[in-house]
Parts: sequence; structure tokens; C-alpha cells
Amino acid sequence: MQNAAASAHVYGDPEGFVLREALAAYHAARGFPVRLENIVLGAGADDLLCLIVRTVIDAGDKVVMSAGGYPTFAFHAAAHGGVLVTVPYRDDRNDCEALAAAARAAGARLVYLCNPDNPTGSWVGAAEQHRLLDALPEDCLLVLDEAYADFAPEDAIPETDREDPRLIRVRTFSKIFGMAGARIGYGIAAEALIRNAEKIRNHFAVSRMAQDGALAALGDTEFRDFVRLEVESGRAEYAALAIGLGLVPLPSATNFVAIDMGTEARAQATLDAMQRQEGIFIRKPGVAPLSRCIRVTVGLPEERRFFAEALTRVVGKLDSA
Repeated sequence: MQNAAASAHVYGDPEGFVLREALAAYHAARGFPVRLENIVLGAGADDLLCLIVRTVIDAGDKVVMSAGGYPTFAFHAAAHGGVLVTVPYRDDRNDCEALAAAARAAGARLVYLCNPDNPTGSWVGAAEQHRLLDALPEDCLLVLDEAYADFAPEDAIPETDREDPRLIRVRTFSKIFGMAGARIGYGIAAEALIRNAEKIRNHFAVSRMAQDGALAALGDTEFRDFVRLEVESGRAEYAALAIGLGLVPLPSATNFVAIDMGTEARAQATLDAMQRQEGIFIRKPGVAPLSRCIRVTVGLPEERRFFAEALTRVVGKLDSA
């Protein structure tokens, strides 16, 4: 990326040809034989979610997702005239049966599933995802947001046909590859859907620096292994921390942990105190019942220690109030 910066005055490849070829080879080596024509690039997963909405829906079309799920997708759908239909989580997990039923009842054009999930960290298995896909209306597209797939158990990642017109899978370099600030991601779908998306995609959204960085990242297995192990350690530390404070950690297959604070008021008080008194930014889901939780990203060991000390102080004050 430093080398590419010296050429930042020159346009990058608007087609991302070399990177798309590398991505096809990367997935083929992992048992998912896709072609360059099945891949579309975007400036991170958020850009791709917007592109999917713009490609697929017209004003008034129904869009189904979990209530309290990743809000950016809902923002894009609403901004482009989509009518949101939401279903509640069940036991803090996406309810695939309810998503499918809502899609059929509404005649939905899009169904959004983040798996592993943001904001809960939960996951649904591949078989459950296949049942969801098979239960959708004929002209409905399943948007499978797999931003956290590299942290998930194997049975959470479904085997699919690259030319299945009912599905688009979204991946990002923001998480395990450590390139969140570079803004780069990609979608995998049937060639016909990719061709349509290419007609309206911002072709210069992904910089040459981001493309070169992504190429390098694909080959850096040592770094990915390091991140995966660090995240596993961090999740275990956060779970032990929560239990030690009398709180409940939600099981997570992501690079963050959601911690059940008991009530929404207590979660909000924790959020406010962590930011204002401790200088630590964490998140809280905005829709009940998940709004009783806080959510914290797994950082480096020293960052985790800093968080643990701060949360201990904050919870202690809440308990003594």
C-alpha cells in the first residue's frame, strides 16, 4: 500500500481485474469455485449493501430483516424506497423461519441475514441457511452478509452454487484482514446479477491502494492466523470478565462480544459512563430485547486490559448506586 501511494495520482483499475482473479483463486482453493465474473468489488461491505439495494429494489418493494439487526442495511433500503418488514430475534439469534415466513407474506424482494450476526455475535448453521433460501419467494434475493465469516465455525458457512440467482454473499477486508480504514469488500453472486450491479457501481470507489493492500492481504496467512487466535483469546477474556462481574456474555463467532447488562437502562448507563468517564467507545443495540446489551470489539491485549479495568470500575459504581 505504501508503494501504491506513490502512484495515487493515477487512476486505479476500475474493474479490479487482478484482485477479482485473485479472489476467485482464493475461494477456489477453499472449495468454493467461483469465477471472476461472479465477483463485484465495493468500498467495504456498506458500499456493497447499498449497491445491492440499488440494483434490486424499486420504491415500494418489501425488504425483510431482523429487528435490531445491522442498521446500515435498513438505512440503504429505506433511502431507496424499500418498505422494511422486521421480525424479532429468537433467543438472541436470527429466526430464519420467521424471516422466511415474513418474506412470503410480504412478497419481499430482499431478505437480509448477517451471519455470524451483528450485533449479537450469534450464528446459524449452514443447513438452516439453506432452508431459509429454499423457503423464500421465487423472485426474492437473500443477502448473506458474511463480514465475520473468518471467525465462524465451519458449519456456519454454507456451500452454495455460484450461479444460484437467489443469493448474494458479501465479504469484507475490514475484519480478519485488518483493513477497515482502507474500505474494500466484495460480493459473490450469479454472473447475471453481477453484470447488473456493474452497470451502476461506482467504478472508482475502490482505490488502487486498497486493491494492492487486499492483494497482499490474501497471501498473508500468518497474519490471519494471528488475528483469529487473538480474537479467540479476547472473546474468552471478555466472557470471563463478564461472568466475574455477574453479567452474561452472549456466545460469539465474531470479533466482538455482546454482554447482557440485564436491562436497557443499565446498558445505557454503562455505555454513557464508559465513554464519558473512561474514554472508551462501545456500542449498544438500539432495539429491544437486544438493547439490554453492550457490545465491545476484541482489541489487542493491552486494550483488553484497559477495557476490563474500566468496565470493572463502571459496574462497581452501578452496583453501589
